[in-house]
Amino acid sequence: MENGDKEKMQRIRENAVIKAQEKADEEEKSKAVTKREHKKFALEATMKLEETERKRIENLKEEERKKVTEELEIWKEKQRNEEKQRRIQREEEIRRERKLIEEKKKQEINKTLNAGTSKARSIPTRGAGSSGNIFSEKLEEESFPAPRSAGTIKISFTSRVFPTALRESRVAEEEEWLHKQAEARRAMNFSELKDLNEEEKNPDWLKDKGNKMFATGNYLAAVNAYNLAILLNNKIPVLYLNRAACHLKLRNLHKTIEDSSKALELLIPPVPDNADARVKAYVRRGTAFCQLELYAEGLQDYEAALKIDPTNKTLEQDAEKIQHIINGTAQDS
Repeated sequence: MENGDKEKMQRIRENAVIKAQEKADEEEKSKAVTKREHKKFALEATMKLEETERKRIENLKEEERKKVTEELEIWKEKQRNEEKQRRIQREEEIRRERKLIEEKKKQEINKTLNAGTSKARSIPTRGAGSSGNIFSEKLEEESFPAPRSAGTIKISFTSRVFPTALRESRVAEEEEWLHKQAEARRAMNFSELKDLNEEEKNPDWLKDKGNKMFATGNYLAAVNAYNLAILLNNKIPVLYLNRAACHLKLRNLHKTIEDSSKALELLIPPVPDNADARVKAYVRRGTAFCQLELYAEGLQDYEAALKIDPTNKTLEQDAEKIQHIINGTAQDS
C-alpha cells in the first residue's frame, strides 16, 4: 500500500504541475492579447492626433496662401492704378506742352504778318530830280511766298553687307536681333529716355552700370539703371534677376517675387546654360517668401533650386532650417 500511495501521489503532483503550466500559458497569452490591444489603441489615437494636426497645418497654409494672394492682387491693382495715373499725367503734360508750342507758333506768325503788313503800307517816293508822275508809279509791295505744296519723301535703305562668308555668318540671328531692337525702341517710353546719351541707350551698358552700383551698395541707383534697361529690352532675364536682388536688399519683397517670377518665365526652356540663373531666381524668390513668413512657398522654391543643383550644401542647410521652422522644431542659434 505504501508503494501504491507513493505512485498515486506522484501522479497527483504531475497533474498539478501540468495544470499550473497550462494556467501560466493561458495567462501569458491573455497578457499578450491585452498588450496588443493597448498598442493598437495607442496607435489609432496617435494617428488621429497626427491627422488633426495635419489638417490644422493645411488650413493655416491655405489661409496664408489666400492672404498672400489677396495682398498680391491688391498690390498689383495699386500698381496698375498708379501706372494709369502716371500715364494720364504724362498725357496731360504733353497736351499742355503742345498747346504752349502752338500758341508760340501763332504768336510768331502774327508778328511776321504784322511786320509784312507794315512794310506793304509804306509808299516809296522818288527824288526831286527824277522824271515822271508819282501818281502813275506802282507801289512796291513786299510779296510773300505761297504755301509749300505737300509731297512724299521716299527713303530707300541699302542692304546690309556681312564681311564673312554666308555659310559662316549668322544672318538670321542678326536680323532677328535687329527686329527685336526695333520693336523695343518703338515700345519704349521716349519721354523718359530723351535726355540719355547714345551709350546710355544700350541695355548691356545699363546692366553693367547697375551691377557696379549694386557692388557699391547703391541699390536705388542700380534699380533705376535696370529699369531703363528693361524699358529698352524687356526680354533679358538677367535684368529682372539683378533687379530682384536689389529689391531684396531694399526689403521690397513683393517686387522681388514679381521680378524673380518674370525671370523664371524668360528662362524657358530650362537648359544647362541657364541653370545658375534659375537657381538664383528660385533662391531669391524663396528668400522673399520666407521673409514674408510664407515658409511653405519658400521651401518649395528652395527644393526646386536643389533639384537643379543637388550638390549645393548651403541650399540643403537652408532648406532644412525652413523645414524645422515649419515643423516647429527650429533651434535658436
